[in-house]
Amino acid sequence: MRLISYNVNGIRAAIKKGFMDWLKTDPADIICLQETKATDADIDVKQLEELGFYHHWFSAQKKGYSGVAVFTKLKPDAVKIGSGFEMSDFEGRVIEVQFGDIKLINAYFPSGTSGDERQTYKYQWLKEFQGYLEEIRKTNPKIILCGDYNIAHNEIDIHDPKGNKKSSGFLPEEREWMTQFLGSGWIDTFREFNKEPHHYSWWSQRFPSVRLNNKGWRIDYFTVTPELKEQLVAAAIYPDVKHSDHCPIYLEVKD
Repeated sequence: MRLISYNVNGIRAAIKKGFMDWLKTDPADIICLQETKATDADIDVKQLEELGFYHHWFSAQKKGYSGVAVFTKLKPDAVKIGSGFEMSDFEGRVIEVQFGDIKLINAYFPSGTSGDERQTYKYQWLKEFQGYLEEIRKTNPKIILCGDYNIAHNEIDIHDPKGNKKSSGFLPEEREWMTQFLGSGWIDTFREFNKEPHHYSWWSQRFPSVRLNNKGWRIDYFTVTPELKEQLVAAAIYPDVKHSDHCPIYLEVKD
């Protein structure tokens, strides 16, 4: 099972930058997208179907905002949209797909960069979402959780840790949440395979040189429950794929 997680920062914009041509290269069996900013009616889904993808969408009520989708060449046993929390579901943040005994959850964690109100909501969402995951774990021990977490966990995960200590996405409270989340048993799959610095998945668009000079943040993750550790085959980040301010991340598991 080959999986991609990718915040496309608007799928229509990504398509204009060659996203569909990239899909034709067969990068994975399952493509999980965040921040689609669209519904399936907004794009030519026939192109996806011709490539052999089933496609499932959970879009925000607000047009051109947030949203998640899963494109999969493996037919799912079940699909569930939403986590049951009103604000999160209004913003189209979580979609679940079942493949045999493996549950895949694609999530777009809130950002707190627009101000205190959203930062407060981010903390609320993290608490709600972790409770939701713990309930699922009781009946589905094998879980893959992917998405844009909007948190750089450790100093190795950000190009300028000192300069970003007060930046949303690298605040002490957010990093502490990530520490206790991983401490509760979730595995950061990329770090299982790669302990090196300078691997990032997002670069600010404010300055064109930022991505060129690899001054980024690693805020996109595949985390899995311990029951899947022995099935991990590979994990990678693809910074040279450029349809977004994020890049795709990759995970391969034995099914």
